[in-house]
Amino acid sequence: MTAGRISVLIADDHPVVRQGISVLLSVHEDMEVAGEASDGAEVLRLAGELRPDVLLLDLKLPVLDGVAVLGRLPEFSAATRALVLTSAADSELVARALAAGAAGFLYKDVDPDALVRAIRSVHDGHTLLAPGAAAVMAARSGRPQVRGMAALTGREREVLALLAQGYSNREIARSLGVSEKTVKTHVSSVLAKLGVADRTQAAVLAVRQQGR
Repeated sequence: MTAGRISVLIADDHPVVRQGISVLLSVHEDMEVAGEASDGAEVLRLAGELRPDVLLLDLKLPVLDGVAVLGRLPEFSAATRALVLTSAADSELVARALAAGAAGFLYKDVDPDALVRAIRSVHDGHTLLAPGAAAVMAARSGRPQVRGMAALTGREREVLALLAQGYSNREIARSLGVSEKTVKTHVSSVLAKLGVADRTQAAVLAVRQQGR
């Protein structure tokens, strides 16, 4: 694997899906496909051999399903972060995947550019949920779901304002006098509360809000 690039292991039982994602990632200079797996057992084997940065994981896999893979992934490659990409909209699956250690959850109807941004975001240490998945988790919590700008704390609004100006996490941390880890936590919370999949979408919402 090439130094400086995000290595991705693609796990899906449909060859056409794996090929499509592989072609999509191949045009981005900061990414490379480390390997492809068609069942859960193969995912774990390749994760142990290749130690990819990001595992792009479908939940509906033969032999071992995606949730089982998530539970055992740290045994094979502790540093690999898993981004679930699935067509399964079952609320129980969403909850189980997140509880098992998924760093992100997206549905297969995601825009290709948003998928690429999501891989980068998960690689950078963020937790990322598709709006639908965030709604599922809020519903399961039994608490009223407060969404949108009104749900943001004062600090989260500050983080969002700087994010909208194109600041990196490191620059935001320096500007606010907090740690980069704290900024990552705030960014993840902002994305979940706004119901957006990545920083770009959050920035767009912030700009629109300012224009009102």
